[in-house]
Amino acid sequence: MLKLYGLPHCDSCRAARKALDAAGIAHEFIDLRAAPPDADTLGHWLDALGEQALVNRRSTTWRGLDETARRQPTLSLLAAEPTLIKRPVLTEGKRVHCGGRERDWLAFAQTR
Repeated sequence: MLKLYGLPHCDSCRAARKALDAAGIAHEFIDLRAAPPDADTLGHWLDALGEQALVNRRSTTWRGLDETARRQPTLSLLAAEPTLIKRPVLTEGKRVHCGGRERDWLAFAQTR
């Protein structure tokens, strides 16, 4: 099943959920704060997408970090601060996609 990781009040996440619902695509929403991904999942996402694509350096959370925190290994940083993950993250099996717009979410969801 398609999983959508995000935050309930994130505009992009709400738009992705709405687009998937409108297209009749079943998905499970997972709140990154309430149920942060484990280290294995984060490691897979980093391997599949790369740090540049996965870490949201424009976020309020990033701006609030000091230089020491920003220099942590990416996996440790994302595990400690899951709101730094660019959203939404869509997964199905080992496939993963993050960010984007409606056409990107729908294309990912419809490619199997």
